Amino acid sequence: MKVLEQELTETIKVWPTVSKVISTINTKAHYKRVVKLLNKLIDEVSETENPSIESLIDTLGTLIKDYEDRNIPEPEGDPIGCLKYLMEEHGLKQSDLKELGSQGIVSEILSGQRRLNVRQIKALSKRFDVSPATFI
Repeated sequence: MKVLEQELTETIKVWPTVSKVISTINTKAHYKRVVKLLNKLIDEVSETENPSIESLIDTLGTLIKDYEDRNIPEPEGDPIGCLKYLMEEHGLKQSDLKELGSQGIVSEILSGQRRLNVRQIKALSKRFDVSPATFI
C-alpha cells in the first residue's frame, strides 16, 4: 500500500505536465494535436523499439478512439464515398494508400473504375478501424 501511495503522490506532482498530453480529448483542435503526436511517436518506434513509447502509443490510441467514437460518425453510403470521406477526415492523399496497390490502382479505385478486393477491404478496415462492411 505504501508503494501505491508513493506512486500516486509522484503522479500527482507531474500530472500538470502529463495531462497536457494524456487526458480526455474534448475538442477537434486537441484531437488533431494528439493525432499528430501519435503519428510522431509511431515513426519514432518504427526506428527503435521503446516499451515506454509503445505504452504511450497505446494510451493515446485509446484516447483518440474514444474521441472518434463520441464525435465522428461512422460513414455510410457507397464504398468509394466512404473511402474518400475517411481520407479527408484523416488528412490522407491518394499516395498514402499504399496498402491498396500502385498509384494507378488507387486512382482507378477512387474514380470508380475498379472495385475493392477482399485484401484491400481488410487493409482499409484495419487502417481506419471501421467495419469491413463500410467498403462493401
